[in-house]
Amino acid sequence: MSIVTDIRGTAGVILIDRVPVNAINHDIRSGILDALAELAGNPSLDRIVLAGAGKIFAAGADAGEFSKPPTDPGLPKVVAAIEASSLPVVAAIRGACLGGGLELALACRWRIADQAAQLGLPEVVLGVVPGSGGTQRLPRLVGMETALSMIPQGRSLKAAAACEAGLVDALDDDPLKAACEADLAAALARPPISAMPRPLAAPEAAAAARKTVAKKMRGQRAPAEAITLVELTADTDFETGLTKERACFLELRSTAECAALRYVFFAERAARPPASVKAADPQSLDKTVVVGGGTMGAGIAYALMQSGSAVTLVERDDEAAASARARVSGLLDAAVSRGLTSADKAAAQLTSMRFQAGYDDLQDGGLAIEAAFEDMAVKKDVLAALDSAMPDAVLATNTSYLDIDKMAGWLADPSRLVGLHFFSPAHIMKLLEIVRGKASSDMALATGFALAKRLGKLPVMVGVCDGFVGNRMLQRVREAAEHLLLDGAEFTQIDRVMTNFGYAMGLYMTQDLSGLDIAWANRKRQADNRDPNRRYSRVQDEMCAAGRLGRKSGAGWYVYEDGAKPVPNPDVAALVEAEAERHGISRRPMDDDAVLNTLLLALINEAAGLLGEGIAGRAADVDLVLVHGYGFPRFRGGPLFHADQIGIATIHEQLKELEAGDPLVWKMAPLIEQLVA
Repeated sequence: MSIVTDIRGTAGVILIDRVPVNAINHDIRSGILDALAELAGNPSLDRIVLAGAGKIFAAGADAGEFSKPPTDPGLPKVVAAIEASSLPVVAAIRGACLGGGLELALACRWRIADQAAQLGLPEVVLGVVPGSGGTQRLPRLVGMETALSMIPQGRSLKAAAACEAGLVDALDDDPLKAACEADLAAALARPPISAMPRPLAAPEAAAAARKTVAKKMRGQRAPAEAITLVELTADTDFETGLTKERACFLELRSTAECAALRYVFFAERAARPPASVKAADPQSLDKTVVVGGGTMGAGIAYALMQSGSAVTLVERDDEAAASARARVSGLLDAAVSRGLTSADKAAAQLTSMRFQAGYDDLQDGGLAIEAAFEDMAVKKDVLAALDSAMPDAVLATNTSYLDIDKMAGWLADPSRLVGLHFFSPAHIMKLLEIVRGKASSDMALATGFALAKRLGKLPVMVGVCDGFVGNRMLQRVREAAEHLLLDGAEFTQIDRVMTNFGYAMGLYMTQDLSGLDIAWANRKRQADNRDPNRRYSRVQDEMCAAGRLGRKSGAGWYVYEDGAKPVPNPDVAALVEAEAERHGISRRPMDDDAVLNTLLLALINEAAGLLGEGIAGRAADVDLVLVHGYGFPRFRGGPLFHADQIGIATIHEQLKELEAGDPLVWKMAPLIEQLVA
């Protein structure tokens, strides 16, 4: 069922019934038009109320229709019919009222919302602009500045803020009942939004919006187009603006940017546990344990605490436990300063968390996460202690690289170990790699997925290999970049090429931010197993040995001085030249396209290897990990989506050329060979 009609007193109710999100598709649009005609002909009614079934008004248009030709009736026709209705239409808004849902509500004469309502036009997230009057009605209702703060970034307003801005006319715990009974004199005394006066121009707000989207949504077209459309309302009549908006929407929906963003959107919604894991009962997460209170452990503990779990953070001694407490306290202080919580609530939360030395009194916890130092001996000691202290809990390791199957062998019951690879900062980053060991039970994996849901994270299940999906891909692209450096590219060029492609930060600036010593420690761990025939660059090792560890030491690839913009480190050039000479390489300049293509081919080939080995289950899983954990631009879709746009034949041909030059480093993934066979 899509549309339900009802009569409540003198109100005719149109209920959008496509739960859970009431996405607006063809049937919804047709149903609303039919219901409007039916109810408008009823002489006993004095209003029509538009509402959504369940907890949501309407979360937007059905994105699945974006890839199909438009069908009649389109949403603009429905919006126009609502605004032109002979009976005033009132929107009764519960929960999400987004995108096309808000465009429906903006066509109504009055809007009543509950406290949980969230209103916005997030179309830019899918690479388009609002296409049914949103950019033209919203500024006329709430003013240019508010509209510019919302539409170009896809930002929404909560109910109270929406009411203050004039987007919502009244708040009520039962908006449907209130809409059926409200006095509409005030609503009828004002014109529909399309007939309201044009908003005053706000050139400073528009300039600020352009600066913001250029920084936060680099390379994307839709945000800039949205700003232009909003600005039109100051000096363009409504119908002309509406025509331009629709033309822009239809053009953008056919772009590669829109296709990539839709792909990521649907990939996120398909990131679910397999059937056997979904059928398993997870352990309770009401009481949890985190071992290790460093930056990562404190972030994990903080996230668990915010989810309502009773957390015990375990450290090796009282001094370390006190340091862990200070780190969690710092996170709470930051939340207070940003207005995310109150000082009283933060103090109560800190008091509720246990910080202790040792493993006493942990037996009632359902999940323990070790976030100790990345060293096998340390992990072994921690897991042995947890194995004894928490015999019924699921045990998880937050390792980034180490062998989970080997760790499982240390436990009396290997099936209760699972990998939970958080990304730093753990309380902010959305991605969670759930690592399936050979012995991991469905119950242990189900607990990992339940944790992701509780923390609001995006779960991607991966298999066991060095670095899993994300860090293995990172290692490979770093190696490709190091070879480009030795061959003649500049590190500043590599960073520039990546940011021009859409990354927020280039590879070398990112290394400086995280610290070069982290990757150095991993390279030392792998040294005994490194193939001596594989070209290896010592540039970073020499930088680390000299104390050039990145931002934290004042210099790495770049030099950092207080208050100054980072500048390229002049010492790097000599190190690169010397290393190239050691390998017998005569460096030559490289053009930007060749640099970018090499980096992308490294990612694509490694991703194909992960799929072929079964480490990743879906191409979309690899893309999600790269987009959410490693900065691959969302509007490019991910390395494998990008590969699809290039074409497998072209990928194969280009990899063949690289493989001919270095068959060890550029050995083609068997899956690519299979796909072109």
